Amino acid sequence: MTNETQAILATLERIASALDRLAPQTDARIDFAAADAFVWHAASCGFTPVPKVNRVDISLLRGIDLVRDLLVENTERFARGLPANNALLWGARGMGKSSLVKAVHAQINAARANEADFRPMKLVEIHREDIETLPALMSRVRPAPYPFILFCDDLSFDAEDTSYKSLKAVLEGGIEGRPPNVLFYATSNRRHLLPRSMMDNEGGTAINPGEAVEEKVSLSDRFGLWLGFHRCSQDEYLAMVRGYAAHFGLNADADVMQAQALEWATTRGARSGRTAWQFIQDLAGRLGKQTG
Repeated sequence: MTNETQAILATLERIASALDRLAPQTDARIDFAAADAFVWHAASCGFTPVPKVNRVDISLLRGIDLVRDLLVENTERFARGLPANNALLWGARGMGKSSLVKAVHAQINAARANEADFRPMKLVEIHREDIETLPALMSRVRPAPYPFILFCDDLSFDAEDTSYKSLKAVLEGGIEGRPPNVLFYATSNRRHLLPRSMMDNEGGTAINPGEAVEEKVSLSDRFGLWLGFHRCSQDEYLAMVRGYAAHFGLNADADVMQAQALEWATTRGARSGRTAWQFIQDLAGRLGKQTG
């Protein structure tokens, strides 16, 4: 064998090795028993287990009782193998949309842990920019013996973005359809996931304006469950603060804490669950307490 041939073979071996490293992870190598939550990585078509999910207890989410109960009921039916709907949680920022998804997942798994037929529900986060890889994700979870909630936080689309069309097909319209062991939950500040200006522009330039707008709105229609989150009142905001303080054992004067919490919200221009949590973090730090 000549030196030139040896060099070519060595190069081919390096290329083959590199391709092996880049190849998508096969289903056989995915250990879904390793955790109850995963992050989907589109580049490698793989999953990273999340040993500890960043979430709060569902009892601490105040002012969203109706949407909380609706999501719990929908998710519990799904966990038991009954029909359930994809869910879009939309509305005011900081009101607990993503926190509710994570809290419901944890509560239902904990409540069903002692049942004979229990199979833990898996929560898989997919990033907004990876939405076009949903078909690949679904193909990997379809044969797994677990129910999966695919979760996309802060889902929305800009004027030049056409990936919403692939999302529409995957959710309901594709030839394979959504696997029976998969639900898709998304959060968004927009009810229709697309900016109103984009929908208006399409309607103004299209031959048939009504049809153009219908195509945009039909994306949200793929979600059978729409849960609206609205800005909280002052009383609801203070109830959140008091609930967090009691949960973490923060012994502060009630009147002083209330005045500080209201000032905190005023400086941020909003009352929300997120604002209440940020105030509690500040208060706990000043009191030398832990909240983790």
